[in-house]
Parts: sequence; structure tokens; C-alpha cells
Amino acid sequence: MVDLFAGPGGLNEGFSSLLRPDGDQVFRAVSSFEMDARACDTLRLRSAVRSLRGSTEGLSFYSGFLNGEISWSQLIEQREVAAGLRDAERHVQQVELGPASRDASSDVIRDALSSAGGGPWVLIGGPPCQAYSLVGRARRTNDATFGDDVKHFLYREYLDIIERHRPPVFVMENVKGLLSHTHGGAHLFSRIIEDLSTAGDGYEIRSFVVDPHASLQPTKALAPKDYVIRSEEYGVPQKRHRVILLGVQSGLTGRSSRILTSAAGLSVEAVLADLPSVRSQISPKREDTVGLWRSIRSEALQLAGERRHNLPVPASTGFARGGKSAGMADGILQAWLTNRSGGAVTQHEARSHMPTDLMRYAYLAARAKQGHIVKVDQLPEALRPNHANIGGPNTPFSDRFRVQRLNDPSTTITSHISKDGHYYIHPDPSQMRSLTVREAARLQTFPDDYFFCGNRTQQYHQVGNAVPPFLARQLAEVVADFLGVGADGGRGLAKGDQ
Repeated sequence: MVDLFAGPGGLNEGFSSLLRPDGDQVFRAVSSFEMDARACDTLRLRSAVRSLRGSTEGLSFYSGFLNGEISWSQLIEQREVAAGLRDAERHVQQVELGPASRDASSDVIRDALSSAGGGPWVLIGGPPCQAYSLVGRARRTNDATFGDDVKHFLYREYLDIIERHRPPVFVMENVKGLLSHTHGGAHLFSRIIEDLSTAGDGYEIRSFVVDPHASLQPTKALAPKDYVIRSEEYGVPQKRHRVILLGVQSGLTGRSSRILTSAAGLSVEAVLADLPSVRSQISPKREDTVGLWRSIRSEALQLAGERRHNLPVPASTGFARGGKSAGMADGILQAWLTNRSGGAVTQHEARSHMPTDLMRYAYLAARAKQGHIVKVDQLPEALRPNHANIGGPNTPFSDRFRVQRLNDPSTTITSHISKDGHYYIHPDPSQMRSLTVREAARLQTFPDDYFFCGNRTQQYHQVGNAVPPFLARQLAEVVADFLGVGADGGRGLAKGDQ
């Protein structure tokens, strides 16, 4: 497996988690490319952790690190972890893919595939999508450089790898906004499909969710919307809609490929309820006292009409151990998220906020709990942001503060969560905060033992940029089934995940 634009490894994790009955990986990353330094650190650490399977000593060290008993420096000096990191250094490439790096990157891939001994392989990845994002496009409508943005055409780097190395199968992910994007008057998605279809010896571009042969009109072509995967329809607790293409080399088009099996999406409550409560921090830090925090929350809850506003104050930070969520009891996602963490919950610290934002968070969460969705221009006067247009007929971004509703899948977790928490308010008003890195990671279906390197802002950014690994696992099962490389057809949880 070769992974382009790898991010922190969402697609990679899903594909790498698929195991044969003997415990060997069905798909193993021989080369991963990512430009962000901290995401590369995350990829390398995760690769090293995978190499520890079957090692009691190595896994014990990693478990100790997750529990806060072992420092980072002690972890990376442990013999087996250090060996895994050295191996990861060889196949995780920190590089910005583009015309200047094409030849060198191609050489790396050629050598990696050769060293792997040949055989079927898959190319995976999602070219950066900021330029296709609907909000991003709206904000840059009058930007003269928008049409020249290199992010519009990073799929060409993906295309170049296909042209040079001709993978039997590729999986390409991007945002839904790609379907409506135009450039020079032409629909970019149609152009991408045409380019991918004619690359190398030719490819058939299939959908993971629509089988055209099941139609009453078997010759009917797939529509652009047929490539959209709604994650919440496949067991992911998040309303994340993404274009994901399955490219099949022309020589293999006689083989059928199954589509994903739909599953009920889980709610925010089902996935987060077992995590320990934590309280937010007050910014600036010198003003952060339990007394002030409690008074801010009390005032906000009184504004929301809550009678009980003298509630216990959650712990502020630290390593913790989670319980078991009744909503996921004995479920597949429960096993996926928690089985390898030993109950440890890392990166579950609340961020700091100004007192005014904390009041808004508590008020809005309380109102949401009462069944009311409050727009920014409907806030009490004392809680309205001090912007000139607030309350007018053209209030910008009226839903800039959004509570993640307990009984629904979350809204889309994006990299914007690294900037502020306004769109990701925790539904429990007593905690008065936005989502932690671990909560965002859970909604993205990263296992609890998945550690994100870098500072907290960088961790949030990585989580928001990823494909949900639990969805990626299902994509991997479809690809393994198609290639015939999984002994059991790739269905169900692999040994070690149960």
C-alpha cells in the first residue's frame, strides 16, 4: 500500500488494521507521503506501535506511556519501539508533493514496491481539499489568485503516480464541494474522472455505495452524487459526506466489487458518554480559579433558565480511565475504539476560553438540552458577540456557535477545530467547554490508543484533516474482497480487534 497526502493516517489506519487469520496485515504501508512535520511524527509513531503486535514488553511500554507512567523520551528509547521508529523513518516521507518532487517521490515508491516483493497493491490518499471547500470558495470569490491555487490541481500529483506505477486499485478521497467546483467554466469533477479513467492502461471509476449493475438500467452511468459516502450511514458517529472513488485497472474490470453495507450511525452520546468529565480552562490562565469558573457557569445557566446551577465542578485535566458506554455496549465500534487502549484516555484536556465564550458555551448547551437551537443573533444581549452586524438582517455566520447534539451524529469534524471550539461545543452544560482532542478523535473513530504528536492545536488540525479510520476499514474490506487477498474475504473485524 502506498499512501499519498497521508495526514495523520486515517485511511492508513483503516487499511493497516485489516489482518489475516495468522495475524499478518492484509495491507501494509510501504511508503507514505505527507508534508506536515507533526503529522509525519504521528504516522511514524503509529507505524512503530503496529510493529509491536505480539511484543509483551513493547506493548507494555506503550501502555505505560498512554497511562502517563512513562515519558516520551523513555518510550522512544525502548528497544522495540526504537526499532519500529527507525523502520518508519524509511517509509514515511515528509515531502510536499508537486512537480519539483515528482521524480524523487516516484523513485521512493518504485524502490518500496520492489522491496515488498511485488504482488497486488493499492494506492490510497486524498489530495488537500481546502480549495474545493464551499466556505473556502465563498471567502475567496474575489481573490485574484484563487484560480491559480495549486490545491486545485494536487490531484495531478496523485494522477502522476498512477501514470508511472499503475496500481491495480486506487482509492481517492475528497470533499463533497469538489462535485460543484468549476474552473475556467468547466466542471472540475468531470475533468478529474476523465483524467483518472484514461491514466496508464485505463481505469474504471467505481462507487463504494452504488452498484450500477443493480439498477433496472444496467448501462446507466454513475452520477457524481453516487460517489458521495455519508459516513453516518456506515456506523460513523458523524455527518461527514465525502467523495471517495474506487479506481479499478482496466484488466481487472471483469471482477465485481461489492459495496459498503449500511449500518445505523451512532449518536454523540453513545460515543462520548463513557469519557471522564473535564472542565474548561479560563483564559488568561492567571485568572483560572475554580471559584471564578463556577460563577461563570452559574450565571450562564441562570440565563438559560436552569434551576440547578450549583453543580459539581469536573476535574480540569490529566490522564484518566474511561468506562463503558451503554450505547456501544458489545458493539463493533466499541471494540474498535477501546480494545487496545487498556482503558487509558489520553489527550482529553479541555482548552482555554475567554469568560464570555465560556458563558456562551454553557448557555447554548443548556438551551440545546432543553430542545432549543439558538442562533448567534438570538443570544441574550449580555452574550452577543460585539460585532456591528449582529442582530441585523444579514448576520454573518449566524450558526458560528454550535452545540453537538447528544442524540444525533456530530457535525463534520474539520481542521477548523484547531482555530476555536465555537462550532464544537460539548453538549453537557455542566462542563462548559468545547470538544477535547480525544472526543474529536472518537467522533472521527480513531482508536483510543492512537496518539497524535505535536501541540494541542496541531493535534486538533490532524484529527480534523483525516478520513474516519472506521470507515477506511470498511473501504479496505471492499478492496481486499475485490483483490482476493483476505482469507475470509476481508469481512468483519480482524483478529485482535474483537
